[in-house]
Amino acid sequence: MTMDPSLEDLRRYAVARSLFTPTTLPAAIRRLGFVQADPIRAPARAQDLTLRHRVKDYRAGDLESRYARLAIDEDCLVNYGFLPREHLVLMHPRQARKAWSAETRRKAADVLDFVRARGAVHPREVDQHFAHGRVKNYWGGSSNASTQLLDDMHYRGLLRVKRRDSGTRVYEAVAHPPAEDGPAASARRAQALVDLVVRKYAPLPAASLTYLARLLGYGAPQLAAPIQAALRRAREQLASCRIDGTVWYWPADENPRSRRYAFDERLRLLAPFDPVVWDRRRFTLFWDWTYKFEAYTPPARRQFGYYALPMLWQGRVIGWANLPARDGRVEPAFGYVAGAAPRGAAFRGALDEELQRMVQFLAAR
Repeated sequence: MTMDPSLEDLRRYAVARSLFTPTTLPAAIRRLGFVQADPIRAPARAQDLTLRHRVKDYRAGDLESRYARLAIDEDCLVNYGFLPREHLVLMHPRQARKAWSAETRRKAADVLDFVRARGAVHPREVDQHFAHGRVKNYWGGSSNASTQLLDDMHYRGLLRVKRRDSGTRVYEAVAHPPAEDGPAASARRAQALVDLVVRKYAPLPAASLTYLARLLGYGAPQLAAPIQAALRRAREQLASCRIDGTVWYWPADENPRSRRYAFDERLRLLAPFDPVVWDRRRFTLFWDWTYKFEAYTPPARRQFGYYALPMLWQGRVIGWANLPARDGRVEPAFGYVAGAAPRGAAFRGALDEELQRMVQFLAAR
């Protein structure tokens, strides 16, 4: 009889399967399935901080500089990020929940003609040509109406990001192939999307699996009902167990108790959106403390800091680090769950090595 895994087994499995042996950039993105993006650099963007642990000799900015030569796209899944191009067919043509007005459709058609004529456009060019003015943005401030329209056109699949210039998206026109019609085809796409997020974030508490299925409505709002049906099937087909009242799910072809899943001695400072720590519910169950991303929290109310990087060592997240970079130098500040750093040369050596890797990662090629 196969024994159910313990919480320690699941913790080891979660860490080891996500922090796989570093490989090439395309292979790492394929294996992850999706890399969440965030524009804050403290000391680097989240996508770079995620990839540095999984790509050989990765440097900050490599993804942006190589993007145009890779078969990947910036797009939405459960949030915004980078994913292999073959996944786009699961979500496009995307049908946004909010329909455009006739006026917006007219503007979008004019902009699309402009982009096709130019081949690729910077938002500044669109704004200069059309003078759409300014609008209230998603965060309550104001932004160029042209920039927001380009974002909406990208979301709806009329445009794709061709490259970035100094971090700004440069767009080109794109035509996604028509989706196969019928309930069976929608069910297949929905099941593939649920499988994709399970492969990325497993093992998952039941509530987190439900949450991820709901977030897939961002990437594929037109598949909301099929995704819920796929979720019900997944609960029946995935491997599972119950530990202390929490039901856990993971791919049926993987064994969390396998010896292949083992902790190593390397200390890692992880991005706030790294797959190992992304699921805050799982984080608390695994490490018995609550981590919060506080970049948008007023400074006086921050407990961890502006952009705290969880510190993983020997299979446990034991604290966090803030690494502001000034004049090309990283000035680390640390916090520990136990109140103080672990004693001994092993920890000091592991931390020094990670900081040296961080300096190398931040250095320009």
